[in-house]
Amino acid sequence: MLKQYKLRFYNFRLMLFVLALSIFGIQLVGIAADSLRSKQIMGVVMGLTAMIILSLIDYSWILNFQWIMYGFNIVMLLGVRIFGSSANGAARWIDLGFITFQPTELSKIIIILFFAKFFMDHEEELNTFRTIVKAVILLAVPLILIYNQPDMKNTITVLMLFCILFYVAGLSYKIIGGAIMIAIPLLVVFLLIVIQPEQKLIKDYQRDRIMSFLYPEEDEYSDDIEQQNNSMTAIASGELYGKRITGQEAGNSVNQGNFVAENQTDFIFAVAGEEYGFIGCASIIICLLLISLECIRMSLRAKDHAGKIICCGMATLVSLQSTINMMVATGMGPNTGTPLPFVSYGLSSLVSMFIGMGLVLNVGLQSRAYEKELQRNISYRREEYL
Repeated sequence: MLKQYKLRFYNFRLMLFVLALSIFGIQLVGIAADSLRSKQIMGVVMGLTAMIILSLIDYSWILNFQWIMYGFNIVMLLGVRIFGSSANGAARWIDLGFITFQPTELSKIIIILFFAKFFMDHEEELNTFRTIVKAVILLAVPLILIYNQPDMKNTITVLMLFCILFYVAGLSYKIIGGAIMIAIPLLVVFLLIVIQPEQKLIKDYQRDRIMSFLYPEEDEYSDDIEQQNNSMTAIASGELYGKRITGQEAGNSVNQGNFVAENQTDFIFAVAGEEYGFIGCASIIICLLLISLECIRMSLRAKDHAGKIICCGMATLVSLQSTINMMVATGMGPNTGTPLPFVSYGLSSLVSMFIGMGLVLNVGLQSRAYEKELQRNISYRREEYL
């Protein structure tokens, strides 16, 4: 469970990038809603604590409990369906009394861990029909529960995450090519169906968001695109340095004027753009990119296949959620609420991301270089004993 790690193998760069982005997130959340600043600080402290603790626990030992984690994940998602509290027509949260918890955020981390172990155990038979079907069925159970909340964005996120994990595990390019040839026509058929007024595949509000993106000029969808238009206005008004640095009055602020709803979560990037301009937005993008690259770098040094998949899974999760959030804020994608990692308000997402980073740090601590040094020390002690 615990090992005597070498401090020089600890990835302080990754910790620094995460901490810097989290501090910037505290500042942005405080600007968007000052009453939430203390909760965001509490979330960062909780997340940092969890990250440091998990970074010192052998991830290989954690993976031994893969089926317990899988079962716990199903129980969590079922709990949302049975006891979940609703907001905006969706039941995605469980009220614990002292905090409201969104299980789907932790579920993503559990899915990464579970399939890291699953793919490592089935490495030799990864491209067989039996293994592929088994993996798809194991994914389908939590995926259906997430979809039925309803939560389309996280359903798509988890599905894309699974595809990347399968690719990293070593899925054959022939199978990938075949899957793409099937997926593209299915996507076209799906879009042709959902644009029909009487369709039953997705909820009406989900269809409206897709239609507002495809046909922004239609008046009937004006309410759905208003938030994105206001978000783009806020980002553009920040120009190079932002209003906070140049000292412009709060009366000219799109965010402070409440023209952008949920600006502490879904549209936090708009707050960064208006208050700190292009420099602030670029700083966030660079930090997120560096975090993803560090995760990938750790994957290349992992001692085993599971460690590689965990690191690539976290890099994928950070990249996916960041891209979706920024595309929504800049009008490049349909309006859907996805938190910006380490920046947006939301303790479930924040702490879950820190948990994932803690696992990546532990993979880095047990790199191949560490394992070689460990084996040399064991051999040296054995020779001394003899």
